[in-house]
Amino acid sequence: MDSALALGLLDSPSCASCTPECTAMLIAARDARRDALAARARYRARNARLAQRAQERAAQRTGARPATEAVAQAGAVPTTRPALPSAAAAALARAKAKAAERSKP
Repeated sequence: MDSALALGLLDSPSCASCTPECTAMLIAARDARRDALAARARYRARNARLAQRAQERAAQRTGARPATEAVAQAGAVPTTRPALPSAAAAALARAKAKAAERSKP
């Protein structure tokens, strides 16, 4: 957009024979072009930011993998997060025990 403005592509030279309606149309078209160029610049900047974030996330993921692979290669058991939080696991165990008692004759 800056280069278009620097080259004067968005200037609206009015001719002597233009009517006020014609000049207004020319100004409206120029403003619409400026808005479109600004929107395109915002769109490209947004896509660049999203791509940068995706690369950062991918780098974090690949950075975390070698540590777990090194632990596995060393023969140690890797520490993993439990599937359920401890309170939920305890509640599930109580529910299973209660269900088992009900099914006994």
